[in-house]
Amino acid sequence: MVERLIGYREHGQAITGNVETATLVVPLVISFGEAFEIGLGRKPGPGDRYGSFAAGLYAGPVVITSTGAAECIQIDFTPLGAWRFFGLPMSELAARMVALDDLGDEDMRRLRQRLWEERDWQRRLDLAESYVIERIRGARQADPALHWAYQRMLACRGDLRIADVARKLDWSRKHLSQRFQAQLGLPPKVIARMIRFQAALAMARCEGEVDWADIAAACGYADQAHLTRDFSEFAGASPSRWRARSA
Repeated sequence: MVERLIGYREHGQAITGNVETATLVVPLVISFGEAFEIGLGRKPGPGDRYGSFAAGLYAGPVVITSTGAAECIQIDFTPLGAWRFFGLPMSELAARMVALDDLGDEDMRRLRQRLWEERDWQRRLDLAESYVIERIRGARQADPALHWAYQRMLACRGDLRIADVARKLDWSRKHLSQRFQAQLGLPPKVIARMIRFQAALAMARCEGEVDWADIAAACGYADQAHLTRDFSEFAGASPSRWRARSA
């Protein structure tokens, strides 16, 4: 349900920026410091400042700028974990940054206030963890069929036919897509591509000398050109440029 829960504090004075690749987590950020500037698929512009916020799945790179004075707790949910935690159709968060106040959730506002008042970092993390556990414990269950479909995609590293998944569930592809978008935020084909892309990233990070053709073949891409297309879409850069950027 939760990939990680971390506390984060910057100690710099200079403005910093980085580009995050498309990922399969839904973050909730509760800020105690300066806001981040965040652009989906582009550099941040006017109106792109976010303190405490949630962000749904986004099939593209995310550009983040900080003043060096950010301080926050970040909770990264799995897609189905986010559906249970937020109690919203994930299509309402997909490809969006939503300020915590705009979520209209009084419980989350109270959590933010309690974390603001608590100055000890370990106590902050403990409070956040307890809140998440209790909220998910009392939440609705995800559809078992969707849970199976998503786990199947992860097990295959995204290298599978969506039509086969729909057939196994005795659903139409349209129905499968509608259910995925409601509970995960994006269509199944896009999510499968993001999973395969993440597998390629993991392989590239583990290798000294990277052979992109070998990675493409190992991850089920038809050829290196298809791998390059996904890097352009999900990382905003070619494989070699991403590698240099990540070094």
